[in-house]
Amino acid sequence: MNLPVYELRIDEQKEAFVEAIALVENPAIESNFIAFSEDKPLEQFSFSDEKMELLGAAMIPNMKIYRNDASKGDYEVVFSKETIRQIAQVYFKKGFQANLNLDHSSTTANSYIFQSYIVDTEKGISSPKGLNLPDGTWVIGVKVEDSSIWSDIKSGKRKGFSVEGVFELFKQEFTINHQSDLEEIYDLLQQVKRKMEGNI
Repeated sequence: MNLPVYELRIDEQKEAFVEAIALVENPAIESNFIAFSEDKPLEQFSFSDEKMELLGAAMIPNMKIYRNDASKGDYEVVFSKETIRQIAQVYFKKGFQANLNLDHSSTTANSYIFQSYIVDTEKGISSPKGLNLPDGTWVIGVKVEDSSIWSDIKSGKRKGFSVEGVFELFKQEFTINHQSDLEEIYDLLQQVKRKMEGNI
């Protein structure tokens, strides 16, 4: 079943932006963060000589996220690379680095973002080892200052990041707006043509 897809965007002038990031058990983007210590490789989960630091994806471009509400029923939402970059910039512009909570509640996570970047392999900015994140992904590093929250992370109760804010929804329509799309369609048509000619 193909669900309708909406692109989520922000507009700072309309008070539509990401205002907090939550530590959750099941992140909608299906990418767990990495918890690491001083003496182990980044790609391994490790909890000895703890730094109490996390590294992972806050947002991944073009990943379909299921949603349901009374007005639209079942549907999916996506963020473009451009919107994710804009969200990250506005988030820091507004000084929200310490706006982290637990499970989208009013309970603070006693944590703060100390590093942030957008994956861009052409510029040599790659995904953290072990995560294999696509270009356009917003990666954040978080320092946790609460030992009980860190215990939850170690036990698997909190596995990833989840952004929260106000967004504008735009219904996606099928459009061909990239040269690569046109080339792919052309190649498919050529394959069909060759098969048909072979059957004559």
